[in-house]
Amino acid sequence: MKTELVVVGYLIHNNKVLLIHHKKSGKWLPPGGHIEKDETPDETLIREIKEETGLEIEILNRNDVPKEDNIIEQLAVPFYVNVHNIGDHNHCCFFYLCIPKNPEDILINKSEVNDFKWLTAEELKQDYVSNAIRNTAMKAFDKLKELNGN
Repeated sequence: MKTELVVVGYLIHNNKVLLIHHKKSGKWLPPGGHIEKDETPDETLIREIKEETGLEIEILNRNDVPKEDNIIEQLAVPFYVNVHNIGDHNHCCFFYLCIPKNPEDILINKSEVNDFKWLTAEELKQDYVSNAIRNTAMKAFDKLKELNGN
């Protein structure tokens, strides 16, 4: 079965995570999308989140290895990676922790997104949030606490 590379960003603001209601899948998901040719995962994440939500982001969990020799750019480290099936193909998905730079300026792209919600950890328990999304969102909350030293 064909496997495509994708990225998603768990955007956290004021102890809430952003989920969008994706038109094509009909599911509540974090924003993200396919990695295009000649694009890094970080570039994809920034582009996809901007396209879907209008938000500018900061991708967290960057490494601190010096940029020396032939290293051109340091990329963020995903907090989680999986392969999941979406019907006719698989996604190898890299999950990133992000914070929005302009959370009040959210403007969803109506051609791709029906709606959006900022959800607390408690609100993630609602039936419309899948177990996989809920579990990964909880991992994102934990990772943010870890990065903040809590």
